[in-house]
Amino acid sequence: MKTVWKSLMAAAAIALAVNVSEAQIVVRARIGRPARRVVVRPAQPSPRAVWVEDDYVPRGRTYVYHGGYWATPPRPAAVWVDGHWQRRGHGWVWIAGFWR
Repeated sequence: MKTVWKSLMAAAAIALAVNVSEAQIVVRARIGRPARRVVVRPAQPSPRAVWVEDDYVPRGRTYVYHGGYWATPPRPAAVWVDGHWQRRGHGWVWIAGFWR
């Protein structure tokens, strides 16, 4: 009986050690959507130029603001789709702009 008891205690200790060693830490930050910035557009440089709204670009583990600018479409029928913030779960995710 002592052998069975010791085996059960050893198994419980090992199971506890395995559970503790696989612990994960999850940090959630609940911050609001960033404030919309006001950008003054310079004059259109050419008739083909399309205004690309301000954007947030990934840098490391965060996003940084990038002001609006004029761009020439990559092909004649291309249309710029603005980037936008989209609510997901308990936070916001930036969906980058792209040419369609």
